[in-house]
Amino acid sequence: MERRIIIENIVVAKFGGSSLSDSKQFEKVKAIVLSDEKRRYVVPSAPGKRYKEDEKVTDLLYLCHEHAEKNICFDKVFYIIKNRFVNLVKELHINLDIEKELNLIEEKIKNGASADYTASRGEYLNGLILANFLDVEFIDASEIIFFKENGTLDEEKTKFNVNNRLSNINKAVIPGFYGSMRNGEIKTFSRGGSDITGSIIASYVNSNLYENWTDVSGFLMADPRVVDNPQSIKKVTYRELRELSYMGATVLHEEAIFPVRKAGIPINIKNTNRPEDHGTLIINDIGPASYVGTITGIAGKKDFIVITVEKSMMNGEQGYCRKILSILEDHNISFEHMPSGVDTVSLVISEAELDGKLEAIIKEIDRECNPEAIEVHPHMALIAVVGRGMNRTIGISSKVFKALALSEVNVRMVSQGSSEITIIIGVENNQFEKAIKSIYEVFGN
Repeated sequence: MERRIIIENIVVAKFGGSSLSDSKQFEKVKAIVLSDEKRRYVVPSAPGKRYKEDEKVTDLLYLCHEHAEKNICFDKVFYIIKNRFVNLVKELHINLDIEKELNLIEEKIKNGASADYTASRGEYLNGLILANFLDVEFIDASEIIFFKENGTLDEEKTKFNVNNRLSNINKAVIPGFYGSMRNGEIKTFSRGGSDITGSIIASYVNSNLYENWTDVSGFLMADPRVVDNPQSIKKVTYRELRELSYMGATVLHEEAIFPVRKAGIPINIKNTNRPEDHGTLIINDIGPASYVGTITGIAGKKDFIVITVEKSMMNGEQGYCRKILSILEDHNISFEHMPSGVDTVSLVISEAELDGKLEAIIKEIDRECNPEAIEVHPHMALIAVVGRGMNRTIGISSKVFKALALSEVNVRMVSQGSSEITIIIGVENNQFEKAIKSIYEVFGN
């Protein structure tokens, strides 16, 4: 019978690689965890970069596996990993035989351990060290997080094991990024998957809050590489976050949203180096927006190709768009957007998706669909203006396009969904930065 955790006011705290990159960062994490008794379950990533030219431990582990597969000696690479963890234990003054663990891992890699097992050891080792440093129980993620044969999360088995294992444990460290198959083999999530682990634990222990600690103070209204000192977003809904993340605003792994969103648990993105900062609170979409008349954020991507197909009376010809999409499907190509008019339809496709297939696709569309014209617009960028405050608010679009006109940005495409929380604007790559700056100047100040 499944046992439910009944402790109230539980906070699950996940710490990223930059938050646990060296002993000084471990000290910061310990202070954060101990400052609030509600932080009961901690999910660590593998050590990240300590400085710009440094290597992430996970990257080094993948390299070890790659070398082992090709029968190339990886001793020098593994020595870097080993030295890093040994020094970490020494600097933290904890009683842990980390060399024994490292020697076992090295031996398994030499004997043909899988890429998933090898890559997961950064989180595993960091979890052992952090549990020892915090003086709390260590729980191996492979004992509570399970995958099905097809590689997807086994939600039922994972939920049962999380509840039964953690029901009587007040505080614990659970490494992120991996779990196990039913046969015991280690299986990882995609890169950045420690966010997903934290979300799963938060959901299944019925936590009140999922904290995601990183090296930035939450989401910003725009990319700081484009806009100088953009404002931070204090509060954002899951729907808005999904739109912004899809268009390139990456702080949180996008798959990490779903377990906590389903459970109605808010996420707080916090800065380990500036814990006093408010961060960004990610909440459910329930209730009307309290920030009517403005936007939440701006995000975008470059390097798209737009294929525009024109044919008179297209709207009266059944199955016309289906034919075009079937051609893309035959070439294993997905599209980003599909704005249309009475006699035209445009396909917005990532240049990377096409990868040399453009000419063949154009020929097939011409042969199968018999259009009057096909135009190809390369080097396009997409910009998403996102915000629940736009919904049913008069004048938002006017402000956006007036700003673009004043900056002499030529808008090549516009798409807005029926939910009215996102406007997608297509511009040429060389006007991408100018467009984002002009929109931000209207709404961000």
